[in-house]
Amino acid sequence: MVVKKKTVQVEALVLDEETLHELLASLTVNEEEDAANQLARTLRACFEQREPVQQIRLIKKAGSQLGTLDEERPDGRLLGACLHALSSAYTSLRARSPMRRAVASRTAPSARRKLMGKQEFIQSVQSTAGMAVVLLIRSVLGSGEAVASMMCGLLCSPVQGLDCAPRWLQQRCEGLCPGLCPEARRPGVALYLCHGALAMLDWKGAEGSPPWERLLLLLADTLLDLDVSITQSNTAMVVSRVLTLWSSAAMDFLQGEERRRPLRLSQAFRGGSALQRRLLERIDSHWEHPLDGVRHQTRFLFHNLLLVHQRAGSSSSSDPTEDSYVRELSRSLLALEWHVRGKYASLGCLVELCGSGYLLDMQPQLPSVLVGLMGDQTLAPYASDLLERLFVSHKAQLLGEVGASDQGWLERWHQTWIAPLLQVLCRARPDQTMYILDYFLPKLLHCSPSSLAYMVQALQEAAPRDTGPCGSRGALGALVTCLRAARAQGVIPSSASGLWGGLVPLSLLQQALVHKHDQVRMDALGLVCESHRSTEVLTSQEMDLVRHFLLPNLNSQTPCVRQQTASLLKKLLCRMKDSTLVMQKKMKQTRDREQRGRDQNALQLYKEFLRWLCEALLDVLLPGASFSTCLMSLQLLGLLGQLFTFSTGPAMFVLCEVVTPVHAQNVLYCVGSNFLEVKQLAVALLQQLPPCTVGLQVRERMSSVLRAALCLSTSTKPFDSVTAAYLLSLLLPQSGLIHLLQDCAQEEGLHFLPPSLPTSPSETVTLELNTLALVQFLLRALESEVLRAESSLLQAAASCPLYGRAHCITAVLQHLNAGSFSQTEQWRRVVAALIAVCYRMSDVVSPVVQSSSPEGLIPMDNNSDASASLQRILQEIQPRDTNDFFTRVRELDTHGDDRTHSQAACTGESPSGGQGYRVTAQMVLVCCWRTMKEVAMLFGQICQSLPLQYTNDGLHTHPGLVTEAQVEDVGLYFRRQLLQSRHRGAFELASVGFERLTDMLCRSESRALQQLPSCWLSEVLQEVQSSDQLSKLCATRRSAGIPFYVQALLSSEPKSSTCSLLKATMRQLITLATPSADRSTDSATIPQVHALNILRALYRDTRLGENVVPFVSDGMRAAVLGFTAPVWAVRNSSTLLFSTLITRIFGVKKGKDEHSKKNRMTGREFFTRFPALYPFLLRQLEEAATTVESDGGRVRLHHSLFLLLLVLSRLYPSPMDGSSSPLGLAAFMPFIIRCAHSAVYRTREMAARALVPFVLLTQIPSTVHTLLKELPTESGHKVQHNYIHGTLLQVLLLLRCFRTESHRPLPAGNGVCEALCRRMWLASRQNGCVVTRGAFVDVLVCLCGLKTSILDESEVAVLRQEASSVLMASELFTCDTSLTAAAPGSTQYLLSLARLALAASVEVPELWGGAEVTGQLLRRLLQSSDYEVRQLALQGVLRRLQDDEEGKKLQWLDESTLSTITSLSLHETHPQCLAKVFTVLSVTDSTRRFQWRDGVKVLAQEEILLHLLGVAKRSASSVELYCAALTLASQQVLQMVTGNPQGVGAVAGVAEWGALVGSFCSEQQPVELKLTVAEVLVSSTAAVLSSPRLPLGLPTTLSLWRSLFTLLQDEDQEVRDSASDFMSAPAPLLHAGVSVCPAVALDSGVELLCQLFEVWGRVPAGVLAVTEWLLGDEDGDDGGATDGPSRLDEEDMLFQKGDLNLWAEPVQWVKMLHRHLSALVMTFKQSAGIVELDQAHHIHVLLTQAQAKAFHSQQALDSIPALPQFSCPMKHARLVLQHQRATLALDVLDGLR
Repeated sequence: MVVKKKTVQVEALVLDEETLHELLASLTVNEEEDAANQLARTLRACFEQREPVQQIRLIKKAGSQLGTLDEERPDGRLLGACLHALSSAYTSLRARSPMRRAVASRTAPSARRKLMGKQEFIQSVQSTAGMAVVLLIRSVLGSGEAVASMMCGLLCSPVQGLDCAPRWLQQRCEGLCPGLCPEARRPGVALYLCHGALAMLDWKGAEGSPPWERLLLLLADTLLDLDVSITQSNTAMVVSRVLTLWSSAAMDFLQGEERRRPLRLSQAFRGGSALQRRLLERIDSHWEHPLDGVRHQTRFLFHNLLLVHQRAGSSSSSDPTEDSYVRELSRSLLALEWHVRGKYASLGCLVELCGSGYLLDMQPQLPSVLVGLMGDQTLAPYASDLLERLFVSHKAQLLGEVGASDQGWLERWHQTWIAPLLQVLCRARPDQTMYILDYFLPKLLHCSPSSLAYMVQALQEAAPRDTGPCGSRGALGALVTCLRAARAQGVIPSSASGLWGGLVPLSLLQQALVHKHDQVRMDALGLVCESHRSTEVLTSQEMDLVRHFLLPNLNSQTPCVRQQTASLLKKLLCRMKDSTLVMQKKMKQTRDREQRGRDQNALQLYKEFLRWLCEALLDVLLPGASFSTCLMSLQLLGLLGQLFTFSTGPAMFVLCEVVTPVHAQNVLYCVGSNFLEVKQLAVALLQQLPPCTVGLQVRERMSSVLRAALCLSTSTKPFDSVTAAYLLSLLLPQSGLIHLLQDCAQEEGLHFLPPSLPTSPSETVTLELNTLALVQFLLRALESEVLRAESSLLQAAASCPLYGRAHCITAVLQHLNAGSFSQTEQWRRVVAALIAVCYRMSDVVSPVVQSSSPEGLIPMDNNSDASASLQRILQEIQPRDTNDFFTRVRELDTHGDDRTHSQAACTGESPSGGQGYRVTAQMVLVCCWRTMKEVAMLFGQICQSLPLQYTNDGLHTHPGLVTEAQVEDVGLYFRRQLLQSRHRGAFELASVGFERLTDMLCRSESRALQQLPSCWLSEVLQEVQSSDQLSKLCATRRSAGIPFYVQALLSSEPKSSTCSLLKATMRQLITLATPSADRSTDSATIPQVHALNILRALYRDTRLGENVVPFVSDGMRAAVLGFTAPVWAVRNSSTLLFSTLITRIFGVKKGKDEHSKKNRMTGREFFTRFPALYPFLLRQLEEAATTVESDGGRVRLHHSLFLLLLVLSRLYPSPMDGSSSPLGLAAFMPFIIRCAHSAVYRTREMAARALVPFVLLTQIPSTVHTLLKELPTESGHKVQHNYIHGTLLQVLLLLRCFRTESHRPLPAGNGVCEALCRRMWLASRQNGCVVTRGAFVDVLVCLCGLKTSILDESEVAVLRQEASSVLMASELFTCDTSLTAAAPGSTQYLLSLARLALAASVEVPELWGGAEVTGQLLRRLLQSSDYEVRQLALQGVLRRLQDDEEGKKLQWLDESTLSTITSLSLHETHPQCLAKVFTVLSVTDSTRRFQWRDGVKVLAQEEILLHLLGVAKRSASSVELYCAALTLASQQVLQMVTGNPQGVGAVAGVAEWGALVGSFCSEQQPVELKLTVAEVLVSSTAAVLSSPRLPLGLPTTLSLWRSLFTLLQDEDQEVRDSASDFMSAPAPLLHAGVSVCPAVALDSGVELLCQLFEVWGRVPAGVLAVTEWLLGDEDGDDGGATDGPSRLDEEDMLFQKGDLNLWAEPVQWVKMLHRHLSALVMTFKQSAGIVELDQAHHIHVLLTQAQAKAFHSQQALDSIPALPQFSCPMKHARLVLQHQRATLALDVLDGLR
C-alpha cells in the first residue's frame, strides 16, 4: 500500500500594518557592522518577507546571531527592540505553527530570561521559557550533580553552583541569579525556574546525592516563600500547580529501596517535621481559596504529602492506621467545621490511605452527619463525593473480611449507609433533601443496585403510619425519591400490570403526584417521565398518571417547581417523539402483525394523549387565570409546537385540529398580561399556531390590533408600552400593515410617506419594509409628542409620555436582520432622525433627572403659563445644583409665586378639546426617568445591532447605517447623562445602554472606535481627580452614575487580555481614596468620595471576578483610614466600601446568625490571602488601643476601632493551627484585651468577640484563668468597672467557645472554679455596678446552668450552691426596691438573674435542690414587676413544655404554678407576656385538663371563652396576642363540642367565635394570623366541620367551611399548605394521613361538603347557601358602566398593587362550585327530594338577583370598546367573572327549582 506523505502547511508571519510599521521603525540600523545591527537587519528582512519558508530560514539565522550577543553591551536598546520583535512574532502565531516553534527554539537564554522576567507576557510563555532554560542547562551539563548544583545556584547562591558550567552559559545565566543581579530578579523568575526544574529534570532517576537533596528542599522553601508574597490570582494558581508538581517529584525521589533513601531527606519529609508543618499550614490556608483550581491542587498536594510521609517512614509496609501522625491528623480534620470545603477532600484522601473503617471507628456518626449536610447547596457536592469514597471503601472492606458468599456484610452496610439516608429522607424538609437525589442517591444505587429492594420494603412498611414531622415528605415521599433515582439509573423498568417495576402500587404514585409537598410531586413526576432509555415507549398507565398530575399542578407559585415540571414533561414528550420514530421504523421493517398492532395501538394512544394535553392546556387560558397557570400552559404548549407541530401537514401528530379560533384569541389576550414572561411565551406560541386560526391576516382584525397597540404606546402605565411592542411585533410579517399605517397617519394628521411594496415580495423584504414603515410612523408620532413636551412637560406626562413610542421603536428594530438591507439610504435617514429626536427627548427631561432632588421636583403647570412656569422652576434649581454640600447649608426660596412646588396634582385643558387630565408627581417623574431609560436602550440597540460605516487608514470604507461620528456623539451623550444624572432609575438603566455601546466598541473593526473606551476612562478619572465644589459631578447619591460609567468601560475590556486597564484604574482610584498628608485640603475631599464610591462598585461587580482580589488589601486600608476623616461624606463612603469588602472577603451572608462560621475565616487563611493587612491592622489596632483608656473622665474613641474589631471578630481559630504561626497572631491579643477595657459598652463587646479567634482552643483554660486572676477579690475605691466588665465578657465568650468547640470538659487543675468563688462578691450586692454583676451571673449560667457542664461535677456543685445563695439574696426575691428600671444596666442584670433562676427551676431543677425551692423560684419570676423578666420566664416554661417528651410533660409543673399562670391570663397587661401566657396554656391544655383559677375562684368554660374573645377583639395591634387568644379559644370550643355536642350551639360566644374565625381569613390579614386560623380549622375538622351531628348548626358550620375554602385560595403558599392539612384529619369521610396539594384539597373539600349536606339531610338549604357563594357578594358587582372617575383613578395610582391575589382563579372556582352543586342537585332530584316553602321563596329571590346581574354584566360588556383585554383588562375580567357567576347560578337554581 502506498502511503501518501502528509504535506506540512507552513503559516506565514503576517502582522497588521500598524504593528509592522512600529516594529520596522524600532529596528532602524546605522552604518556599523556590529552584531546588533546585523540581527536587526535580519529581522527586518524577515518581517518584509512574505514567503513562509524564507521567513523560517531568517528566523533561524536571527536565533544564531542572538546567541552571540550580550545584553550588557552598549547596544542594549537595539537588542531590546529585537527581543520585542521576536516576542511579537511569537504571540501572533497559532499554537502549533512551525514558525512559532522556530521562534521558540532559536531564542537564546538571554531572551528566555527576558521572557521570564516580563510580567506583560502571558504565563504560558514565561513557563515555557523557564523549562527551556532548564532544558538548555541539562543538555549542556548532563543529568548528574552539576545540574542540581547549578539550579541551586540559580535559586539562591551563584558562587557555589555556577562554577561547573561553561563560561558562556555562566554569562547568560547571571541575570537569573539573585546574588549577582538582585534588582532585576523578579518573583516570577524563581517561580518559573522552579517549574522548569521540576518538569524538565528526571527525579525518578536522580541519585540520592547531597546536591539533589539540597535542590529538592530548596525548591520547596522557594515555593513556600513565594506563596506568601503572591497577590495575583493567576499566579497563585501557578504556585499551587508547581507545589503539587514538587510533591510528585518528592514521591519519585523517595521510591526504591529503603536503604538507598537519604536519611536527611526522609526526616525532612516525615510528618511533624518543619517542612511538613509549613506545607500543612499552606494547605490549611488555601482550602477555602476562591479559585476552584487552587482548591483542587491543594487536595492533590495533601494527598501526595500523605504518600510522601508514608514512603519516608521507617517501614514502607507499616499499617497507616497505626501511625500516630496520621491519627492525630485525622482527629484534627474531624474537629474542623463542616462548612470548610477542604475538610471533605482531605478526609477523602485519608479514606484512600486508611480505608473508611478507620474513620468510622473514630466517628461512628459520620454517615448521618454527612447525609444531614446534603441540604446545603454549597456543601452537597463535597459531602456526596466524600460519602461515595466512604461507602465504596466500606463495601470493599466488608467484602474483604467475610467474602462475597456471605451476605451478612450487606446488612451491616445497609445499617451504616442506607438507614441514615432513609431517616433524613423521611424526617427532614423536602427542600433540605433535594440535593440527595441529585448527588448522593444515584451514586449509592450505582454502588449497590440490590439495595433498592431494602429501601422499598422499609419505606412501604412505614408509609401508612410514618407521615414524618410537619413539613417533611414522610415515608411516601422518601419512597418516590428512591424509585426516581433508581429508574433514572436503569435499576427498575417501567410500570407493568398495575405495579411500578413490580415494587409499588400505582395508587401510591397517584397519591404522590398530588402530594402537599412540591418536591414529592416533582419526584413522582420524575419517576413517570424520566427513563434510562430515551426511546422507551410510554404505557397507558404513565399517560394516565400525567393526566392525574397536570391540572392540579399548573398553578404553582414556586419558580423552581414550574421549571422542574416543564423540564420533566419535556423529557416525556421527547420520549414520545423518539419512541414514535422507532415504532414507525419498526412498522416499516417488521412483518409481525401482532407487533404492528401493538405499535399502532401505542401510536393511537400517543395521538389521543397529545390531543388531550393540547386541549387541556388551551382550556385553562381564560380571563382571570393566574400568572402561574398562564406561564405553565404557554410554556408546555410551546414545547408541543417545537417537538411536534401545530401547522397542517403529513406529520403523525398534527395538533392544528385541536386549536380553535377561540383558543387562539385567548392566547392573543395573554399578550396583555402584566408579566413579561407570559407576553413572551404568548407571542412565541402565536407565531407557531396556524395563521388562519389566529386571524391576524384579516384586515379588520389586524386594524383593531394595530390601533390597540398604538393606543397602548401612549399609555401612562409603563407596562402598556411593553404590550404595545409585542403586538406590533406580531403585525410585522403581515403584508397589509403599511396600508393600515397610512390610514392611522391620516387620522392623526402625521406626515407619513411609507416605502412602496414590490409586487411579489419575499418574507424578508416584507419584514424589512414593514419594519421601516412602522419605525417611520412611530418616529413621526414621537416627533409630534416631543414638540408637545417641549411646550408642556406636564401635559405630555399626563397624556402622551414619550417613553412608550421609544420603547416600541427599540423593540421593532430588534426584529431586523442586520446582514441585508434593501433600503439602505432610507434607513440611514431614519437612523439620523432617530438619533436627533432622542437628543431632543433627553433635553426635555434632563433638567428633572439631573436636578439635585429629582424625586422632590413636582413641576405642576395648572395655568396658561405652563411652559414658562416649568422653565422658572428648572432655572431655580440650576444655581443650587452644585457639590457645595460640604461647606454650605442651602435654603429653599420661599418667596415669589412658588405655590406650584407644593401642589400634588392639577387639572388642565388639553389642546384638542378641553378634555380633562390629571397629573401626579409620580407621572412626571416616571415620564422623565423612563424616557431617559428608553433613549439609552434605543441608542444601545442602534449602535449594537445596526451595521457600522467606518474607514481604516483612509483606504477602504465599510458600508453601514451608523457612522463613526454618530457613535462617538452617542458615547459623549452617555457620558453626560451618567455623570450628571441624579435619579437612580435614569442612570442605572442608562448604563445598560452604555454597556451595549462599549461592547460594540471593543468588537468593532474600526481602530478609532476601539480606542474610545480607554480615552473616555482616562478623561473621567482626570475629571474625578480635579472635581471640586463647583463640579457638575454628583458627589451625593453614592456618586450617582459615575461608578456605572467606570464599570461599563472596565467590563468591556477583553477577558483574554492582561486587564492592564483595570489594574491601572484600580491603582489610581486607591491612590485617590487613601488619605495622605499632602491631600488633606477641601479640594481633595470630593475626589476621595468619588474614588471610594467607584471602588465600592468595582469590588461588587461580579464580571470583574478575581481580577480585583489583589487590590482588596489596599481597598480595606483606604476604607479603614477613610473612616477617620473629619468629613461625614468621606466616612459614609468609607463605611459602604468597608461593608462591600467584608462581603467580598467573607462571602454573602449565608444565615441569620451574623457571626456564623459560614461567613468567617480562619486567621491563618485570612492573613495568608491578604498578607498586607497583617501589619496594617496590627498597627491600627495598636494605635486604637492607646486611646481606649479614659483620661480624666473623658471617653476617647478611635474612629476605626469598630471596623478593626469587626474584621478581627470574623476570624476564628482552626484545629489545624500549630503552636507557632509565621504571621504571629498572638501579637494582636494584648491590644484586643486592652480594647476590652474601653468606656464604650459596644467596644467592649466587640473586643471580647474579637479575642476568641486569637486564642487556640487548647489555650482557652489558661487564658480564662489568667483573666480571672486579674479581677479584684474584694471591693474597693480603685475598682474600675469598665475593666471588670470587659474582662468578664472575654471570659464568657471564651468559655462558650470552648464548650461549643471542644466537646470535652476543662482539664483538671484549671483553677477556674476556685478563681470564681474567690470573686463571688462581684455577683452580690457588695458590687454596686449592676452591669458587672450581670456579666458575672452570665458566667455562672454558662458554667452551671446547663445539664452538662465543662467543669468537674464537684466544682459544679460548689458553684451551684454559691449561685443559689446569690439568687436568694438578689433583688428578684427580696422586697428591696432600691434597684429601679431607670438605672443603667438594671434590666440586663435582672434578666441575667432570671436566666440563672430558670436554669434552677425549669431547665435542670433536679440538680439544684428540692421541688419546693425550684417551684418558688419559678413563681417569683412569673410574679415579677418587670415584664421582661416575666416574658423570659414564660419563654423558658414554653420551651421546656415543647422539648419534653410526651410522657414527661408537666411532671415538674405543680398546681400552684399553674394557678399563677391562669391568674396571669386574667390580669396580665403587657401584650407580649399575655400572648406567651396563652401559648403556655394552649400547650398545657393539649396535654392535660386543669382548672382555671383566679385566686380561689374557679372559672367556667363559658367565662373563659368570653374572656378570650374579648381579649382578641381588643388586641388588634398585636398579631401575636391575636393568634394566641384565638388558638386557646378554639381549644375551649372543641372541649365544649367533645363534652356536649348537642347543646354547644346555644352556648354564648360560640357563634361569635365562628364569626371571628371568618373575619381573620381576608386577604389583607397578616400571614401569621391566617396560619393560626388554618391550624384552628384543621384541628376542628373531625369534631366540627365533618361531624355528622352538626354540633354548631348549619350557618356557623358553613361559615367555617367558607373560611377554609378562602384560605385554600390564599396567595401565600404556606397558608394554603397549612389549610390543606384538613384532608389528613381523622374524620369518617376523609383518608387520615393523606397529604394533598391545595388545589386537590379545594376540589375534595367542596365534594366533601356536598356529601355532608346529604349526611345532615340539609341538601336544599346547603345548595342555596353555596349558590350565594357562587353568585358572589362583592361590592360594585352591579355591572355599572361608569368609566370616567375610575379610569382616572386607575391611571393615577401607577404602582399601587392593592389587595391582589395572584394565585386564586375565580373563574375556575365558580366552575368547580357549579360542577359539584349540579351533581348534588341531580342526586337530590333522583332521590325525590322535597323543597320546602321558605326555601322556594329563597330560590325565587336568588333567581331574581342572578338574572339582574347577568343582564347588567352583559350590558356592560357590550358597551366597552373593542379588544378590552388590552385597553381595560381589569374591568373586562371583572365583568366576565360577574356574568359567569350569574349564568352558573341560574343553571343551579333552575335545576333545584
